[in-house]
Amino acid sequence: MGMFQVKVTVGNPQSAERSFQDSFWVDTGALYSVAPENRLRAIGIEPKFTRDFVFADGNKDRRLVGEATFSIEGSAETITCLVVFGPPGSLLLLGATALENFGVQADPTTQKLRPITAVIGTAYAARAAS
Repeated sequence: MGMFQVKVTVGNPQSAERSFQDSFWVDTGALYSVAPENRLRAIGIEPKFTRDFVFADGNKDRRLVGEATFSIEGSAETITCLVVFGPPGSLLLLGATALENFGVQADPTTQKLRPITAVIGTAYAARAAS
């Protein structure tokens, strides 16, 4: 799928006025969103835990992960999402988890995000039918 960018505002959940806005690459192949560590720390985002990752080039690394508020251009919502503390100069990536949190999917034809209907209650529906 062709990649495209959307404007995202990343904020500190404890201090709404501390934020930055930039163009993020929509990356449905990435589980989490990524921003350079220095940009996250500049707005006071602190790491919560670490995780092991495999990057698109095959390299493996253990990275810090924190929580930040995300607002995607065109959406009225602000949602807390996990964000990986990327190395200096790393690409800004909007990952699959954030897209799901916002209830959107990438449309490669229009290169825009479009709303989806979320599925919930599968276990309940299966149990109710028995």
